[in-house]
Amino acid sequence: MIISEIIPIWIMVIICLILLIFISKNKFTAIRQIIMIILIFVINLRIMIISKDVEVMSTNLDVLFVIDNTMSILAEDYGNNNTPRLEAIKNDCNYIIDRLNGSKFSIITFNNNSQILTPYTKDVSLTKDSINMIGTLDKYYAKGSTLNTPLENMQKQLESSKETDKTRKRIVFFISDGEITSEDESLKSFSSIKKLTDDGVVLGYGTENGGYMKVKNMYTETEAYLEDTSNYNYEKAVSKIDEKNLKSIAKDIGIDYIHMESQSKIKDKINEIEKFAKKNINEKSSNYIDTYYILTVPLAILLLYEFINYKRKL
Repeated sequence: MIISEIIPIWIMVIICLILLIFISKNKFTAIRQIIMIILIFVINLRIMIISKDVEVMSTNLDVLFVIDNTMSILAEDYGNNNTPRLEAIKNDCNYIIDRLNGSKFSIITFNNNSQILTPYTKDVSLTKDSINMIGTLDKYYAKGSTLNTPLENMQKQLESSKETDKTRKRIVFFISDGEITSEDESLKSFSSIKKLTDDGVVLGYGTENGGYMKVKNMYTETEAYLEDTSNYNYEKAVSKIDEKNLKSIAKDIGIDYIHMESQSKIKDKINEIEKFAKKNINEKSSNYIDTYYILTVPLAILLLYEFINYKRKL
């Protein structure tokens, strides 16, 4: 069993505590409302259980995605059509997963904090779903960004891979725009990752001219471009790629750096990685399946009952 929460647990705890404040004084109504709050909390955990073993094609690659999901990754300056960086990252990661199918995949994201989104798994559906669900923090919670945040979790995942099977090849895809906006923190060395990494690449997203970031207001559900509040004009905030930082990380780890402007940029590197991937078609693997949707049924029934009960009182 694994947990892959939809929104950070600490935010959901706050939401649930706020909901508890408005609990009815009626005993039976209060019990129903508490049950609904518990269901909402558990659904958000997105608990996954192992399904039956199936035969899959297997390779000797452990692929680690390290994905920047700070606010700047929403900047609209990818390719010729000003696609948001995050949308391009998701498309490119799905392409990599398809090309390296049979590998074990793990995902780390980083914003204010670093999170191991999934452990190493051959479950392609889980990996793709997790990639596609990646979002950014709300602007009210986001702090200044730093590239140092995922370093500890990167080392943890790569070491676990090595301890599990030393014969496997560990591949790292570090994906970011390279921006550091935290004034009190400079870029640390990533050289400790080098001895744990067999190959990989740092993928840089963004342009020197930069792009605007369209963000959603969590209260109004409307979208608007992020504003630079450091000056009185409140102009649109601009995020620019910092290739110096990204190249420094690539040099420390001993892997290549590629500035991503189109998906074709990564094809040659994937071809290189595929060359030393040993394939085995008969290996068995355990897939993970979602369970949260089961709990949506009783939640929907309780919500419907509350709605009908409310309408009767009017």
